[in-house]
Amino acid sequence: MPSRILVAYASREGSTSGIAGAIADEFRKAGYGTDVKEIESVHSLEEYDALVIGTPVYSGKFLGDIAGFAARHRDRIAHIPVAGFVVGIAPVYPKAGDVHVFTGKLASAVAPAKAVAITMFAGSFQSEQQGFLVRSLGKMMKIPEGDFRDWGAISAWARELPAKMGI
Repeated sequence: MPSRILVAYASREGSTSGIAGAIADEFRKAGYGTDVKEIESVHSLEEYDALVIGTPVYSGKFLGDIAGFAARHRDRIAHIPVAGFVVGIAPVYPKAGDVHVFTGKLASAVAPAKAVAITMFAGSFQSEQQGFLVRSLGKMMKIPEGDFRDWGAISAWARELPAKMGI
């Protein structure tokens, strides 16, 4: 029986959700049973052999309670391979923060699991979709607007995960 993988994510504007879906598509193409769920809707990891968790970062903070998720599922994630991804503007706009800091925070948040792979993907920033405060901050900081997701890099990362996870 092929391994079952859960891609769990938090998303506010849909950029992270889209990346989670693309990762799941790569797993499905490779023959893995794969579910994609928002982290708040995950009640058990018992049926899964591996976990990929993703979250966007806004103003230096993760959306969603990644550490709480890891704590709730501590027993299971200690026994299955885990990978993670962060989504934000930092890969294309370094003034937004250090990519290594964000990936390090995600690695710490999923403890006790030792993640087999953690990366950060550029997301999307559309000021018209933001509230007044974020829109104003974006203008002040001169944050570039657009969809910066690199679908080729996302797919390539996902294709490498099963080998890294040993599944």
